[in-house]
Parts: sequence; C-alpha cells; structure tokens
Amino acid sequence: MMRALAAMLALMLSAGCSADPVMAEPTLDGKPPIVIAHRGASGERPEHTLASYRLAIEQGADFIEPDLVLTRDGVLVARHENEISETTDVADRPEFADRKATKMIDGKEVTGWFTEDFTLAELKTLRAKERLPQLRGTAFDGRFEVPTFEEILTLLAEANRGRSVPVGVYPETKHPSYFASIGLPHDAPLLALLDRFGYRGRSAPVFIQSFEVGNLMDLRAKSDLPLIQLVDASGGPADRPDTSYAAMTSPAGLRMIAAYADGIGPNKTMIIPRGALGSLGEPTNLVRDAHAAGLKVHPWTFRRENYFLPLGNKGGVNPAGHGDLGGEIEAYLATGIDGLFSDNVREAVAARTGR
Repeated sequence: MMRALAAMLALMLSAGCSADPVMAEPTLDGKPPIVIAHRGASGERPEHTLASYRLAIEQGADFIEPDLVLTRDGVLVARHENEISETTDVADRPEFADRKATKMIDGKEVTGWFTEDFTLAELKTLRAKERLPQLRGTAFDGRFEVPTFEEILTLLAEANRGRSVPVGVYPETKHPSYFASIGLPHDAPLLALLDRFGYRGRSAPVFIQSFEVGNLMDLRAKSDLPLIQLVDASGGPADRPDTSYAAMTSPAGLRMIAAYADGIGPNKTMIIPRGALGSLGEPTNLVRDAHAAGLKVHPWTFRRENYFLPLGNKGGVNPAGHGDLGGEIEAYLATGIDGLFSDNVREAVAARTGR
C-alpha cells in the first residue's frame, strides 16, 4: 500500500512538473492589478487609523481604503461601521454611557454607540482598538485617534509629494441611505473634500465605492470620478430590497451596473468559490463577464491568518497563525482581476510582483 501511494505521488509530481504553466487572464486595461490597503495595513495596526494608512503606504499600497461615516456635526470620519464599540474604547468611557442606543440600520437592529450621536470633538477623545484581538492581539490598542477623511487626504498629499505615481484613495460610503434619512448625506462633504485635494476627472487616483445603488447613481449625476459597485455573495443592496447581488452580477445585471459605475468589488468567493472542505474551487465566469461589460473587478478581502485562508494555503491549525496568502492571491490574479483588497499589503504587493 505504501509503495502504491508513493508511486501515485511520484506520478502526480511528474505530471505537475511537465504540465504547461497556467496562463493568467489579462486585466481589463492590460495594466498590473492594483493593491488596495483594506482599512490601511489593518493586519498590523488597528484599522482606519493614520498609523494603519501610513504603514500601508510605506509597504507599497497603490490605494488606501477608508470607510466613511458621519459625526453629529456632519464631519466624515473613518470607521468600518457607524456603531463603534468594536473599534474604539467608547464602551469603557463612563461619560458616554448614556449614548448607548438601539437603532435600525439597513433593516437590522443594532445596539451600541453610533458616530452620528457624537460631535467630532467628542469622537476625538476616543481611542482606536483592534477589531480582531483573538487573531491580531491588542499591542496597539489605545494609541490612535479616529481620523477624519480630511486628515487622511492630508496624509496622502504629504506622502505623494515627489512621487511620479501617487498613492490613491478608495473611500466607501457606509450606509448612505441611512445617513441621508437622518439629514447627514455623504455626497456633498465627500465630493467637496475630494475636489479641494485635487481629485478631479476620470483619471484621478480615486475610486468611490458603495454596497448601495442609489448613492452611486446620485454620485454619477454629480461627478465623473470613478465609481465601484460593491457586491456580496448573498443578499442585496439595502436601498434596493427587491434586487439581489446575484441578479446584479449576471451578464445583464453587469451591463446595467456599467451604466453608472466603472467596476465591481465582489466578495472573492464569487470569483473562486470554496469547496466543501474549504479548498479553492474552479473560477466562475464573473471576471470574464464583468470585463465584457467594461467593468473592472476588485475582490475583497485577502488576509494572511489561517482562519481566513483556503485549506491548501493554511500554515497550520492555529487560527491566528500565518499561512500562504501569496499563494491564494496568485490563484486570483490568474483570473484577470484588476485589483484586490488586502489587510496585508506587504504580502499582496509581493504576490502581485511574483514574490
């Protein structure tokens, strides 16, 4: 039995060595895929902090990504959600205990502390903390403020001084229809800040993204800046309850997206699904169909911890251990994606350049 297994393994290795290399599909415009620092270098610093964005720039990111929510006084700040108990120390601050509330956000009941109930001055007294402490530890908790979008753009302007190719910005409007319903729409302050910092026209180093549809359509009517429609493997946009992301990513749906957006940001499993045991399956036609509609494809999110990796790329059984993120990314690059979101910029850049 052992000899038979050894012979079979040798045959498999021999076949693998003699096989032709897999040819990668081209990107939409033929340019190298971009690396988007997901909430900054969030695998190494608390997400959505200036420290996280600064490290991402140093590690070679092409774009940094801030998720944008608003304060009570209408200032855009970077947080993954408007509920901030997971990413700040607000729950430990007795002076804000009475701000705890329960709200309906995108049809779901959420309890916690919300940015729209704080002025910017109050938010600035809070300190960021790691959202995934079991996987990434807490060494940097309490060190950093919640940054404004203006502060992030200022950081980028300073970092881009003297660069021939600037690092771009990739903001996401979080819960835009909810914020509009309470009198705090994203559009005006977002476009005003981007314009003030020189982001104008189709070739500006910026993408504005949203999981909602109406927000992007409104932005297209007001601006020619590049837009990305985010889509998930299930559900649908909060502002289109009768629409599913599955329908939106059919060939006909992609052509409709192309009427107002420049690309899609899909859950990566929509491009290469996971098998029953968590291994990578065969690629779908999503990249090819999106390119046929003239849309770029920027999947999310690539992370190095074993907890997130496909079976064949895990580096052990410890969920917090690091596996072969580069190998996973290379499989996606072969499908012709135009960019990718990663918490781990260094590894993503290395995979993009062939390690």
